[in-house]
Amino acid sequence: MRHTIFFVSMLAMIFFGVVGAVAHGRDDIDSHRNCAHCGMDRKAYGYSRMLVKYVDGGQVGLCSLHCAVTELDANKGRPVKALFVADRDSRSLLAAEKGIWVVGGKKRGVMTQQPKWAFATDAAARVFVKANGGMVVSWDEALKTAREEAPIPR
Repeated sequence: MRHTIFFVSMLAMIFFGVVGAVAHGRDDIDSHRNCAHCGMDRKAYGYSRMLVKYVDGGQVGLCSLHCAVTELDANKGRPVKALFVADRDSRSLLAAEKGIWVVGGKKRGVMTQQPKWAFATDAAARVFVKANGGMVVSWDEALKTAREEAPIPR
C-alpha cells in the first residue's frame, strides 16, 4: 500500500511539474500577445515566436527571427540577457543558441523569404528536413542568414 501511495504521489508530481513547465513556457504570449515590430499575433505564430530579455529587465516579444533581428539592430547599445525561440514542434521556449536550426525548405517562413525554424533536438530537425527540405545549421548561421535578409537600420 505504501509503495502504491508513493508511486501515485511521484506520478502526480511529475505530471504537475510538466504541465507547469509548459504553462510557464507560454506565459510570454500572455505578456506579449502581439509582435512588437509587425503586430502579428504571437499565439497564432507560437511555433516561430521569440522573446528578447534585456539586462535592464525589459522584455520584447516577437513573432519570428526576422523581427528579432530588427529589434536587436534597433537596440544595439542595449545589452541582451537572453534570447529565446520556440521549438517548432512543441512551441516551448528554449535558448536560441541551444536550438537546432533549419534554414530553407518548402514550408513557408514567417516574415521571411527563406524559412528559419528552431528545434529542441537534432532528431526533430532532421525529421523536419526529411519531410520538408532545408538544411540543419548552427544558431550563428541562422542568425547570419536572417541578418542578410533584414532591412538596413537607418
